[in-house]
Amino acid sequence: MSWIRFRKGSAGVAALVLGCVAGHVGAETLVVRSTGPSAKSYPPGKAIPDTAKITLKANDQVVLLDGRGTRTLKGPGSFSPLANSSATASAGSTLGALVAQRGDRRARIGAVRSITAGPARSPNIWFVDIDRSTTVCVADPQAVTLWRAGMPKPVSVTLTGSDAKPYTLNWTKDRSTMPWPAALPIASGQSYQIRHDGAAQPTAVRFVVLGTALSGLEDLASTLIQNGCSAQLDLLIDTVALPDQTASGG
Repeated sequence: MSWIRFRKGSAGVAALVLGCVAGHVGAETLVVRSTGPSAKSYPPGKAIPDTAKITLKANDQVVLLDGRGTRTLKGPGSFSPLANSSATASAGSTLGALVAQRGDRRARIGAVRSITAGPARSPNIWFVDIDRSTTVCVADPQAVTLWRAGMPKPVSVTLTGSDAKPYTLNWTKDRSTMPWPAALPIASGQSYQIRHDGAAQPTAVRFVVLGTALSGLEDLASTLIQNGCSAQLDLLIDTVALPDQTASGG
């Protein structure tokens, strides 16, 4: 069953997403982040069999993702990919909002802000943060949305591509999102600079258009890793985080 079909309404997408979070729909566990002495043994994107033993040294930290969510393993110790099998991500409703491609291009600000302390973060992985230079994976190039963290004041935003004239958007106050202008094409490899009032330097954004539907959390995470869409991957990891796993005595 496809998890995200790129032109469906948000209600249908959210229902499919929550179905994936509720149980371990696939046998594969994926490494999505790793640091420390053993990081080379567990690179992001590596699939871990359910029968494997994950052995970590002191100062190692590995984040795993499967159909239930993400879990952080901290060394030293030995771990099983199947531990905490009864746990599910507590942010299920937030995940539905996070990945839905909304027809009105609006989302509740604060849905993701409460997950981690610090600056406000985008409430949807498909939104383009105008203050973050990154590669952005796009599900539907005809429905791309710009997002900003600060809403109280109006702001002028200028988009400049290598083969297009600068395009200026006038962002009204108290609005967090704006649709990407239809006059500026989005294709894989297309890059734009985003400059707005108050920014010390422009933001550089490179787009990757995804060509197929995705079939679960693992598929989504793997796709983001393969295409270098690190900001979206970070948001996904934090949103579906499960309790940290305790090492076994092996």
